[in-house]
Amino acid sequence: MGRLRAILGYPNRVPSPAHGEHDVPDGTAVIAAPIVSPDDAPRLSAAEHARTLVAAGRTASLATLADDGAPWASLVAYGALDDGRPVVFVSRLAEHARNLERDPRASLVVTEAPSGDDALAAGRVTLAGVAERPDGALAGTALERYLAAVPTARVYAEFRDFSLWVLRVERVRWVGGYGRMASAGGGAYAAAAPDVVGPAAPGAIAHLNADHADALLAMARTLGGHPDATTAACHAIDRLGLDLFVSTPRGSAFTRLAFARPVTDPGGLRAATVELARRARG
Repeated sequence: MGRLRAILGYPNRVPSPAHGEHDVPDGTAVIAAPIVSPDDAPRLSAAEHARTLVAAGRTASLATLADDGAPWASLVAYGALDDGRPVVFVSRLAEHARNLERDPRASLVVTEAPSGDDALAAGRVTLAGVAERPDGALAGTALERYLAAVPTARVYAEFRDFSLWVLRVERVRWVGGYGRMASAGGGAYAAAAPDVVGPAAPGAIAHLNADHADALLAMARTLGGHPDATTAACHAIDRLGLDLFVSTPRGSAFTRLAFARPVTDPGGLRAATVELARRARG
């Protein structure tokens, strides 16, 4: 809780979008409301965030059901099909493979690498559904995607005790860090696409925070609704805009700023953020 106290000014009341507010000792509001209402900024959907995380990852926690019905979680490598369905290649020597053969219900948790010392501030997604053995052309495609993601698997690709499984996603829960979370169904997940700037986002965030703190502060003050902001840091970035974590004398807050137009490729991030900075200072 130490990191959360530092970020959110604990002890206080911490908003939770899905279930109201967390109950904390003195009941004081912790999030600083904007002094000036910022313009509405579009956001990626939960399905798009989930697809972006899955496309960027290579390892996940796989949860299956043991023979006594108890949950069993293990670390696996995975690839992904065009519709985002994860592909795992597992050996019967491992309990999770035997569990899937008996009861194919499963869930997969994919996380992004923490940028600091607080793992819970990083994005993650849980995909729940039913694991299925692919056949025909799908089996060939699934194996290709797995081997592309995990090249070392070519060494044991022909081992008879290994089998391919594709998770048919029925339910999605995305968490983008503190206070950012949403759910989606399997259909929305399959229809979505990974964010085009997803692979470049970590580097862009690090660059903005290290070299352009003054520009971020100007954005928070003039565009983000917090003219009394004392510091601002980029928390997340995508093709539609960026999220700032803002400190003020009244407390801390998150604010969202929209790019002038959606970014269509990673190379467009620089121009989009420069335009935001010019708008903030102009």
